[in-house]
Amino acid sequence: MVAQDQIQSGPMVGYSTMREVLLWVQTMDATKVHFEYFDREDPEKRYKTETTSTNSNNGFVAKLVANHVLPGKKYAYEVFVDGVKVERDYPMEFQSQTLWQWREDPPEVNFVVGSCNYVNEERFDRPGEPYGSDFEIFESIHQKHPDFMLWLGDNTYLREPDWNSRAGFLHRYTHTRSLPQLQPLLASTHHYAIWDDHDYGPNDSDGSFWLKRTASEIFKLFWGNPNYDVIEEGGITGSFQWADLHFFLLDNRYYRTSNNNFATDREMLGKKQIDWLINAMASSESPFKFVCIGGQVLSTEAMHENYATFPKEQRYLLDKIREARIEGVVFLDGDRHHTGLSRMQESRDVYPIYDLTCSSLTAGAYPNNEELNQYRLEETLFGEHNFGLLKVSGPQTQRVLNITIFDKDGKEVWTKTIEAQDLRYTSRK
Repeated sequence: MVAQDQIQSGPMVGYSTMREVLLWVQTMDATKVHFEYFDREDPEKRYKTETTSTNSNNGFVAKLVANHVLPGKKYAYEVFVDGVKVERDYPMEFQSQTLWQWREDPPEVNFVVGSCNYVNEERFDRPGEPYGSDFEIFESIHQKHPDFMLWLGDNTYLREPDWNSRAGFLHRYTHTRSLPQLQPLLASTHHYAIWDDHDYGPNDSDGSFWLKRTASEIFKLFWGNPNYDVIEEGGITGSFQWADLHFFLLDNRYYRTSNNNFATDREMLGKKQIDWLINAMASSESPFKFVCIGGQVLSTEAMHENYATFPKEQRYLLDKIREARIEGVVFLDGDRHHTGLSRMQESRDVYPIYDLTCSSLTAGAYPNNEELNQYRLEETLFGEHNFGLLKVSGPQTQRVLNITIFDKDGKEVWTKTIEAQDLRYTSRK
């Protein structure tokens, strides 16, 4: 078997820092894997990661760190299986983050958001019309050349044969990750992720899910975030920075009360996770603080699984943001199978908080006008397959966020601009 035929999925680029980058690949069978990489400006000087073994216990997944990188560089890399280089007809490259502090303005940052990715597998799918379609959307995303992609949940869809066993989890994650149209995007764009119900367990699953530890294990195996479970409760809560931006990756499943349980205090995130978030945002100097969560946060329409169905905890989170006088908050979420931007401003004494709901990538998409959501911006509602490209640019003291939604073919649907100075209090106590 030639080396490229031994690759099941990937390679994929995970997190990036100034001094290291995570590289990921999945093989077909038990093998030894390593990566080699070089600065594009100095291709003669090559670096090599450690070598690791893939096997059935780790899902034939290799996660290795390129730890000889310098800030602000672009690197090409190669993957070796049992000592033989794997050939690909598309670029395999990554970038280290820029050291800009005390030297210059922060760099422009471009990143993609999306959620709800269903890849069909007929023998395990429900009978009838396939639920997943328009997989060319990943080629459209790849053509935008973002710095990174942020997967906002339902990144894969566990089916009935999957969620009752570790073998089922491994099969579903492997099947989804192996989509041919996805491979070029995986290879040259950094990836971060959170989950929602479908990549965590059964539909609408919560903290009572019997295999939630397995769900957490497999999620961590297949994704490349720089940290998980920062509150040390077993879930996937984490954070990362890119340039002057701060991203908070929340877990809306591991601690969740059942949607149907009204006999106890109801929570989606849990007090410990919310209090961590408030503390972390309070210490952040980022002009935009992106809070990433699987379900829609800012809506007055209590339906399906959005945060309005947990009104007490939703109020606690939003009140704490205001009480701590945290500036620049933008929620990023998915789940709803349509896209829309919500804007909440309780009075002229506080800045508006925005919520970008971006869905769906390939799973069934449905038009929805959110008639009961008083925060909706009507012109931003879109009910077809789509993704969002977010660009943050401008001098350090005048950063600007531009949000553009594209359809599956990469054609612009709408665009909005938000200035960081408009998400600040006019005076601080």
